[in-house]
Amino acid sequence: MISAAKSFLNSRYFLWAVLALPFVGMINSYRTGDLIYGEMIHVSGELSARLLLLSLAITPLRLFFNKSNWPNWLLQRRRYFGVSAFIYAVLHTAVYLDRKIGAGLLLQEAAEFSMWTGYLALLIFVPLAITSNDVSVRRFRRRWKKLHRWVYLAALLTFTHWIFIAFDFVPGLIHFLILLVLETYRIWKRRRLKLSSSAAH
Repeated sequence: MISAAKSFLNSRYFLWAVLALPFVGMINSYRTGDLIYGEMIHVSGELSARLLLLSLAITPLRLFFNKSNWPNWLLQRRRYFGVSAFIYAVLHTAVYLDRKIGAGLLLQEAAEFSMWTGYLALLIFVPLAITSNDVSVRRFRRRWKKLHRWVYLAALLTFTHWIFIAFDFVPGLIHFLILLVLETYRIWKRRRLKLSSSAAH
């Protein structure tokens, strides 16, 4: 019984349920009026950005805590965090568009730097989310990795959108700086390991 419970808690189904709970809560609160329009946009957008940050932080954390098992656990489930980030981004966009009337207004707002950065990030996320499965990995092979490197541009656009669209830019800036530090460490560590490997041969 205990073994079965541990297996379930460690399964992808349980993780998907945990990742879906905020989605269900947001929809229900928005439907009942407990979460107003602006709050819904705010919380869905921030959760999307934080899940994206988590998915990108996994490799740097794995390189830093190379003797620990928990980064490997996260690595095996990274695509779930990435796809969840996309789903919350879609929710964020859908709620925003729900109150907008007229293509003219949408096009006018989309031309603003603070807006088109968000739209472009979402467009980049679409093929990444669609191909976040084992079938696509086997089909595209090396091209799969090249495609998914676009996530870094999408992340840059996401945090730029957050910084420029929010009334308080500080939280977005803090998250961006965290990502910058993590990715700088990842690049530095990978190069150091590559140089060490070359020197050994």
